[in-house]
Amino acid sequence: MFAKSVMIPKEKCISIQSTESVQTALEVLEKNSIDALPVLDKGVYKGILNRYIAYRAFYFSGLSKEEFLTTTSLLDVVSREDIYLSIDDVFENSLIQLNNFPIIAVVEEGKFLGLVTRYDTMEQFRGAFGMDKPGIRISFTSVETEGRIARVGDIIQKFHESVISLVTFDETDKLLRRIVLKIEKRDNVQKFLKELDKSGFRVLDIQED
Repeated sequence: MFAKSVMIPKEKCISIQSTESVQTALEVLEKNSIDALPVLDKGVYKGILNRYIAYRAFYFSGLSKEEFLTTTSLLDVVSREDIYLSIDDVFENSLIQLNNFPIIAVVEEGKFLGLVTRYDTMEQFRGAFGMDKPGIRISFTSVETEGRIARVGDIIQKFHESVISLVTFDETDKLLRRIVLKIEKRDNVQKFLKELDKSGFRVLDIQED
């Protein structure tokens, strides 16, 4: 999945022009109950502003509160002007950038196209793990050799399981792969688990949710 598939398009984003005052920007944040907003110059992305960035800039400015709010250029306050996603970036890249920030801009050739939010990214991962659908979640490991995921697929097909999600992770020693499979609840779960064991997979945990 790409950034363009999960981003909020610019037409639906709340943004502010770089010619506005810091005071106006803070009022926009407050009025819309949002944590941050992109700063633009006629559609060109210039960075992100949030309350912390503004308060920190005020602390080091040496200006009075009123003078800072009304005369300071947003371009002197914004942050993350060089941190953004391109339209064709895989959306997983947003996780790194959103680690300590609520939004990240999507930019192409300098032009602001939209935003990816931490909330929307987490929702995508909820969907990837099938967290909103009831079923049986099975965690198991496999040796890291060619064809093991295909073997899981063969077992799923053999028992006609309905897959809700399937996610894999590298284990720390790089010789094992951990697999998290969620399937719809049926009466043949024990037979399915037995087949996994017979095929060399080590079941770690089973949960119904």
